[in-house]
Amino acid sequence: MLSTVLALTVTWDPTIRGILVVAVGAGVLYGSTYLLVATNTGSRLGFLIAAAALSGWLMIMGVIWMIYGIGMKGTASHWEVHEVVEGRSLNDLSAAALDAAHDLTKWTALPPGNTKRGEAETTATEALIEKDGPLKRFEKATDLLVLSAYDKGGKDSKSFINRIDLVPLPHPPHYAIVQVRKVIPVVTLKAGEACEAGTKCITFGEVPPKPEPDLSAPILSVVMERDLGSLRLPPAVIALASGVIFAVTCNALHRRDKALAEARG
Repeated sequence: MLSTVLALTVTWDPTIRGILVVAVGAGVLYGSTYLLVATNTGSRLGFLIAAAALSGWLMIMGVIWMIYGIGMKGTASHWEVHEVVEGRSLNDLSAAALDAAHDLTKWTALPPGNTKRGEAETTATEALIEKDGPLKRFEKATDLLVLSAYDKGGKDSKSFINRIDLVPLPHPPHYAIVQVRKVIPVVTLKAGEACEAGTKCITFGEVPPKPEPDLSAPILSVVMERDLGSLRLPPAVIALASGVIFAVTCNALHRRDKALAEARG
């Protein structure tokens, strides 16, 4: 079973080839430095100097990656869909598992064009049309119409203390609700065809009308929670691990210098 999985996932290009390229590049970078230093100081001392230089460079690189959010990145912040609640009205969320969703009067309405609303709408639409997804309700994005969007919780961006990035503060849960409804389908009629009930019909070449919600269809409320992700975790781990190695090698070099000084004195 394991061999079958490996055969399907591990290939020469890009997996094995990529590993070899990185290994050769790292070997040349570190090996050339070690070879140059070792010819002048000896193999053991040369290894310590080269290891200290490499780990120090990796620590600085990791810190820069962590500050600017570049380089090796973790998971970016995104919305996680928890459930889809069906109701007959915009305020009918009594079946929601999230207790806070039962009363939308305490939520903040997100106007059209709002950045938070745009991202939440995209996530909700993808969940509702995902192929073979557990929350699939529609075949394509044009089959639904977004009615409203709300959010609640999260940090207060207007608070001064939350702007101080160096102070670790707890992150309260941040929720969002996007409410959608099925649209009335628009059908382009051919010559001699009749318009079916429950649809909007246009002739060939006619400008399609604006999407209108189907009032007979239930309102779907997509409940989501904000996942802050781990965008800076990988560079932070690199910086921390490299810093430990850098400290150990520098301490070994320092103790060696002290031992030599005592021996000479």
